[in-house]
Amino acid sequence: MNNYPFRLGTSSYIVPDDIIPNVRYLCDKVDDIELVLFESDEFSNLPSKSDIALLAEMAGEHGLTYSVHLPLDVYLGNGDRDERERSVGKCRRIIDLTRDLPKSAYVMHFEAGPRVDIKGFSSEGLKRFVDALHDSAGMLLDGCGVPASMFCAENLDYPFEIVWPVVEDAGFSVTLDVGHLEFYGFPTAQYLERYLARTRVLHMHGTKEGRDHNSLAFMRPEALDLVVGALRAAGGEPKVFTLEIFSEQDFITSCRVLERFSS
Repeated sequence: MNNYPFRLGTSSYIVPDDIIPNVRYLCDKVDDIELVLFESDEFSNLPSKSDIALLAEMAGEHGLTYSVHLPLDVYLGNGDRDERERSVGKCRRIIDLTRDLPKSAYVMHFEAGPRVDIKGFSSEGLKRFVDALHDSAGMLLDGCGVPASMFCAENLDYPFEIVWPVVEDAGFSVTLDVGHLEFYGFPTAQYLERYLARTRVLHMHGTKEGRDHNSLAFMRPEALDLVVGALRAAGGEPKVFTLEIFSEQDFITSCRVLERFSS
């Protein structure tokens, strides 16, 4: 049996099928499954009530938890309060839908709008963005019945220290996406030092031909060593180590890379 200093996870899109077949495939291979949920006018993969019951049953049988990725098309840092209310409402529907599942985290993105480059904001624009996030955080937590620490803000393509005050003030946790750190050129060692203690979930993936979310075979070995070493040194409750990849081949090759950390 593998004895990693983390709980191994991956996404609910490893085999080319719906969520339930993916969970059936993965349930004896991982400890946590990231449910990547979408809802739009054109397409929705939201589980039915009977699907939720089956997901809960499979989790009970195999000791699984689920990290629920809140929808990508929510803009909690948008300047328009109507848009923030829509975004929070979309998150709350997912929270209600998945309430009966055993969960490790709710993963969320702090964004201002579709294709909005936060790195290009002026100091006044950054203040408006952070103020909007504070407002959304209050709406999200108000009466939702979920501890703030279950919500994990994920680092994206802008410096995470921009939104750190929101994380601290709201009592949120962190999804430390190491694949993003490597892809966008942020200092992985510094982020581990600053944010690992507040992290519930790590997202791990490699970069290949200018694209991220590939097998760990394409992550710098030094970065992977750094992460696993930091997790071993941290001790305490094991964090979820999510292979955020989307194919069976990437999953198999990533697991092979991890074999050298098993003891």
